[in-house]
Amino acid sequence: MTAFYNGIAFHNTDHLEKKGEVPGLLLQRFPDQTRLALGEGDHQRGRFYAQVSTGCEIRFVTSAYFYRISLSSYLEDTHVMVFCGDYLHSVHPIPAGKVTTLHIEVPPSLYQSEDWVREGGRFGCQVWRILFHKQSCGVFCGLDTFGHEVRPPKEEELPRKKWLAYGSSITFGGDVHLASNMYVLQAARRLGVDVFNKAVAGSCFCDSSMTGYLASLRDWDIATLELGINMLNRFTVEQFEERCRALSQALLKGNPGKPVVLITAYPAFALFAEAGSQHQKYLDFERVLKEIAGEDATGCLHLIEGKDILRDVQGLTVDMTHPSDDGHIMMGQNLAQALAPYLQPSI
Repeated sequence: MTAFYNGIAFHNTDHLEKKGEVPGLLLQRFPDQTRLALGEGDHQRGRFYAQVSTGCEIRFVTSAYFYRISLSSYLEDTHVMVFCGDYLHSVHPIPAGKVTTLHIEVPPSLYQSEDWVREGGRFGCQVWRILFHKQSCGVFCGLDTFGHEVRPPKEEELPRKKWLAYGSSITFGGDVHLASNMYVLQAARRLGVDVFNKAVAGSCFCDSSMTGYLASLRDWDIATLELGINMLNRFTVEQFEERCRALSQALLKGNPGKPVVLITAYPAFALFAEAGSQHQKYLDFERVLKEIAGEDATGCLHLIEGKDILRDVQGLTVDMTHPSDDGHIMMGQNLAQALAPYLQPSI
């Protein structure tokens, strides 16, 4: 789930792709055979949402005192956040369709501080991280370190534990305005882990291609599956059960001994609606996930109720489905507390 190119690590990236006349290399989260098989009937938007670089990072270490990195965005404007380890350095808009070159300098105050300031974080402070937001597919166009060598981060410079997160647009980043506010990144920071975000906005259908892909991955210590909200309109309760059972069992079988956590749908309009079939189906989907978790004989399949993570519905935006930045931050805090016991034995 990390691609490498010219001494640079591309986190949460299956491969780098040269696409037509687009300058640079697109950061693709999924292999083509997975992405291009997503969809149900005429709903195939997952094929382009899977192309979006949400949670993707460019990571490297260099002795350069300053460098210039050139980036672009495919189709839509986006932004990137630059970090020195866990410390925020700067935030930059990346307009669509043009190459933007950022001049980044080592922050003197960070390195003139006492040693303990640079120790104890998830990431070594020497690791440069460029985090992409959720609007578009990020494009890497080049890195100039002015003669200094570049290398990928070493294992000891990265979090030891890895989290695989699959879900809907909420896990994808929902309506957050700042990339680092999405709840999976907020929870990862609190847990001290690294996260691979494999959510697909509006298209979390537990497709067979997605099931096969996720089950094939090995570089993770805990997996979460946020399931239900995208399947209310297109799937029966029986179809939902079949797909969710297949996905959870495939992950358990492919990664024996690792915790897999089902997360029921977060509170949303389907639950609040005064009348309609979605309300009952929302409750049925919740029941199905509880039954799947309750039938597990491995001791590795767990369940967290979405209402225990999004406890305050005023953390939603007015569409009554997607959390605001405040909502994501609260959810990240609550989810970190809920996931901690499943990571604790191996920390």
